[in-house]
Amino acid sequence: MIIRSLTRLLLVVLLPIPALAQSTPDTQPPATSAPTFAAADIHSSPHLLGNFSPPPMAQGERYIVREATMASLIGNAYGVDSTNVQGGPPWLEFDDFDIIAKAPRGTPPADLKLMLQALLKDRFSLVVHNGTAPMPAYILTADNPKLKPFEGSALPGCEPDERPADQTPGAVSNITVNCHNTTTDQLAQDLQFMAGGYIDKPIINKTGLQGSFDFQLVWTPRGRLAQAGSDGISIFDAVHKLGLKLELQTAPRPVLIVDSVNETPTPNAPGIEKLLAPPPAQFDVAIIKPTGPGEFMNGGIHGDQINLTNVPLNFLISFAWDFNPFDTQAMAGAPPWLDKDHFNILAKVAPDDTNAGKVAQNDPPMDFEQLRIMLRNLLIERFQMKVHMEDRPVDAYTLTAVAPRLKPGDPTARTKCTEGPGADGKDPRIANPALNRLLTCQNMTMEQFGKLLPTIAAGYIHATVPDATGLKGAWDFTLSFSSVGQPVPGAAPAATSAAPSDAASDPNGTVSLFDAIRKQLGLKLDKQKRTLPVLVIDQINEKPTED
Repeated sequence: MIIRSLTRLLLVVLLPIPALAQSTPDTQPPATSAPTFAAADIHSSPHLLGNFSPPPMAQGERYIVREATMASLIGNAYGVDSTNVQGGPPWLEFDDFDIIAKAPRGTPPADLKLMLQALLKDRFSLVVHNGTAPMPAYILTADNPKLKPFEGSALPGCEPDERPADQTPGAVSNITVNCHNTTTDQLAQDLQFMAGGYIDKPIINKTGLQGSFDFQLVWTPRGRLAQAGSDGISIFDAVHKLGLKLELQTAPRPVLIVDSVNETPTPNAPGIEKLLAPPPAQFDVAIIKPTGPGEFMNGGIHGDQINLTNVPLNFLISFAWDFNPFDTQAMAGAPPWLDKDHFNILAKVAPDDTNAGKVAQNDPPMDFEQLRIMLRNLLIERFQMKVHMEDRPVDAYTLTAVAPRLKPGDPTARTKCTEGPGADGKDPRIANPALNRLLTCQNMTMEQFGKLLPTIAAGYIHATVPDATGLKGAWDFTLSFSSVGQPVPGAAPAATSAAPSDAASDPNGTVSLFDAIRKQLGLKLDKQKRTLPVLVIDQINEKPTED
């Protein structure tokens, strides 16, 4: 089972946040003379919770979309937010696809959208039309505005304060953002990405405030709110301190309605892999140094250059070989120093590999699958690694039924699990912040739930969970639990990197995934031995070769 969600922790740091998609659908379908891709490879990809996938990218003659649901593919093709793609079959937000297509170098983004529209129509028989529907959205209103009118010549935008270099390890650090010459329209657009841990729906500005303002926003990251206790500041409290209110409501919005679409695309053309072969997966230049004292874990990609600071070597290996860094059984033969040695890496890719300078604004400058392979080759070369894959018995889980407490799902509803409360708005995280995970699942079979569990709870579950419940059909349910290592309010964060196999609830308010599934769903995760692929390290040097 390929586990991707935890290794995305590195990518969240590395990749720039995509710009908010336009919420108004394109008004015309592609004309019969619309441009098309010269060739395209479409195949299924692993499931991800919340549809976290990078935006499409153009690299040379390669157009790449990774881990995208059909809803997000349609959104990208027609220039709408994927939440505004309505109708269609239940699998629209569950099945994930990778697309690698060929287009002329330097093709304008507008033409790439038309090409994607044509591809979806040709390979999936997609048919859509425009419409309007009531949609959940956060409404930004003015309560008692305390915004300072902008005066001066500063360019519009928001800049975060840098984290203090002398901060006590383990202390909760609030996020501080200073905004200048910023309209409330821009604030509504930016908030969804600045505070993504809180905001999972679009924000509509109904403040009625005109002009530009200067203001400061200070809030506690969603994942650290429990640890902060009474000192924590949610994004909703932060907005309220500006004299504004942010409330979840329902509002009519333009949508794109799916009339029909096939779940299985037409077959790829023979030999398509050779036609779309990627460039050589090697860094042109790479510098690897041990991390010095006082350096924080950080990273970034700037054009054709990647810069990582204070990254553990075992995490680099787990990312490069694409397995869950929480999974202590995924790697064998690891020396004891592997999780203690941290490194800084500065690496540059040859311009021909990244199409440097030709990537559209806000697009990731590197394909993360190529980045993974480049990092793998770098580690093998510089640390003189010798490895092989081997099937070995490991601890894994099977889902069984005890006394099921599940509600039958609506067969016409989208099959998905989302982070946050359901339609009733009930959120146990408010009363008990230690329950920092809240999943609302709908129209979900137990087989599908087992496939999602390694993504939903990657700290606990490291491989697909087979369904042995005997439950037929699809179900609606919510699941509230604490992530692995969830800190107690007012205490230092836990240092654990892996979940105990039988982790249970604690008096401090935390609830393990195992207890949550048993008590809330009436199901059980039974530990068993299964044979799964394991990365065996035959040789690795503690010090990299010289730059």
